[in-house]
Amino acid sequence: MKLAIVGSLFLLAAGAGCADEAKLAIAVTGGDHDLANVVVRVPLPAKALGDAKNVRVQEGPTVALLGQVSPARLLADAGSQRELTFILPLLKAGETKSFSVLTSYSQKGSPKPFHWEDTPGDHDDLLWGSTPLLRYMYAPLDESSKEKREQTFKVYHDLWDANGQALVTKGPGGLYTHHRGLFFGFNKVTYGDGHKADVWHCTGDAHQSHEGFLQQVGGEVFGRDRVKVAWHGEKKEVFANEERELTVYRPFGNGLLVEFATIVRPAVAKVRLDGDPQHSGFHLRLSNEVAEQFNKKMPQTYFLRPDGKGQIGEERNWDPKTKKGPVNLPWDAMCFVLGGKRYTALYLDRPDNPKEARGSERVYGRVGNYFEYDLTEDKPLRLNYRIWLQEGEMTVEQCETLSRAFVEPVKVALK
Repeated sequence: MKLAIVGSLFLLAAGAGCADEAKLAIAVTGGDHDLANVVVRVPLPAKALGDAKNVRVQEGPTVALLGQVSPARLLADAGSQRELTFILPLLKAGETKSFSVLTSYSQKGSPKPFHWEDTPGDHDDLLWGSTPLLRYMYAPLDESSKEKREQTFKVYHDLWDANGQALVTKGPGGLYTHHRGLFFGFNKVTYGDGHKADVWHCTGDAHQSHEGFLQQVGGEVFGRDRVKVAWHGEKKEVFANEERELTVYRPFGNGLLVEFATIVRPAVAKVRLDGDPQHSGFHLRLSNEVAEQFNKKMPQTYFLRPDGKGQIGEERNWDPKTKKGPVNLPWDAMCFVLGGKRYTALYLDRPDNPKEARGSERVYGRVGNYFEYDLTEDKPLRLNYRIWLQEGEMTVEQCETLSRAFVEPVKVALK
């Protein structure tokens, strides 16, 4: 058996000696465009694949992919309990690929797969082998000093590059001290009978708190955690509860794919989420090193958008006064320099996320968007974004391909 490795995606050239009884047969059919790096998720019948966690998804007699069996993700279809996930490097428009799923696979010489290592009461690390990729910061609110409160008034995730060599995001301190890594909140929340809260800057009693781990998954294809987060307003009362889920894939050579999903439900009546492009929504904030380039008037950041490459130092933002600016962009890429290397972080939206999505770009190293939303028990907020992070620059065509792989469904059929 020959083993070819592309990032953490294992392609197995299987010989006759690898014969194994197929446990499941799957057909995957593409849509209107060629897609690359497609995350395929297969809802599984209750007893399918037994207790297997890592499996071989084999196409024909010679080529197979690693697959991972896990509890269903947060935004899976109602009633789905378990899923099989694998990555297709390429799926052409209209093409149907057939796979057999086997519970044996080979990974000799591979590092320890995705796994979590917790530092109780402070942070939880996702690693591939010994390589750090994602860190969930969840220390409880500490009001013993102004500095301690600022360090602990919101939960967020830090992100490394695919090699675990560079911490790409920022924590407390630096330019705009309230900005943190991958983070989510709104600065103009109203709830109940005229109460207000800012869970972006976390002023007054407002803050976000970690309330527990709901799911943690590791394996050959991805690592995932799902956590419960409480949103606090006046007098620290809880006005909303969130299930926040981040999933990291490392199958693409020099890149990482991070998927953000959340469901926010009201804890009191009449919760309205509002803000502005700079201080609301789901955002990525880069290391303060990028901000220092900006402060020294030596910016190296540019944005790549669906209409092409911008100039270094140029940014576009929706303007609350004129109501003009970027809205409903399917994606926005921030290209920056960190530690002497150039990286691209691609922010991917979905059509089914709330609209109008008002765009935000900052040369000092931030990208995201926001929207207005009224939370009700019957209409919780559901969001799904992706961040693709890689070394080097990208083209519009590459960004479009990753966007389509996110938003264009492929048909999956169990045989």
